[in-house]
Amino acid sequence: MPALEDQLRQIMADETAKLHAAPDLAWRVMRSSRRRRGRGRIAAVATSLAVAAAAPLYLTVAPGATQAPAAHETASASEAPAEPAIDDTPAAPSEPPSLGDLGDGKAFGRVKVGYLPDGLQWSHWSVDYGDAYTTSWNYDGDKHGFYCVQIYVYEDQTVQEIDDRVKAHRDEGEGEEVTVGDRTGYTVVQGVGEDGGKGTPTLFLNMGERRRAEIMFSPMYVKKLDGPEAVARELKKIAEGLTAAD
Repeated sequence: MPALEDQLRQIMADETAKLHAAPDLAWRVMRSSRRRRGRGRIAAVATSLAVAAAAPLYLTVAPGATQAPAAHETASASEAPAEPAIDDTPAAPSEPPSLGDLGDGKAFGRVKVGYLPDGLQWSHWSVDYGDAYTTSWNYDGDKHGFYCVQIYVYEDQTVQEIDDRVKAHRDEGEGEEVTVGDRTGYTVVQGVGEDGGKGTPTLFLNMGERRRAEIMFSPMYVKKLDGPEAVARELKKIAEGLTAAD
């Protein structure tokens, strides 16, 4: 009997030596399972395989045992496909499309700016989503600096977004209607906090059936102006000078 036990031990040792799990199998299984949680059952089996192959195998044969595990069972385990390595590193965010070099910034997209308060220059920053685009102006032209004035233009399908926002302000009793030459507009201070914190003075301008403009002053820039009347006056002057370029 001892001789039989020794033979069985040797057979199992030889078969176990055939199981070579890749060193990074468990890591690849964990990374894969984060991406495909529905395959958790497969991940568990693969992880168990990695542990079993790496750990020593101890076989205890009961007295009178006459059979060893079938060779095809261990062979099939060694042939189990390993999970492919998956790179789940998040992609770096891409820069949004811009309007390019706007020179002095007085013309952008399909509109022209006729008036800006003294001391402001184009910030060398813009975003262009086709039917919605924007740019801004500040004191030093630094694209990474704070803005003073920003104008956002909405066209075609995006017009409804602005109309809905104006309606919401009107329904809440926030802001007031204004007349800008032969055009209509709506002024409101957006983003006022519950603690009464300063918001963003804004004038929504109706530039025609398929175009709206949103003219904004930063709360920091407003501090440079001489009170609410001066803010309203400057917003209106910018709106009066804003015209279509096409």
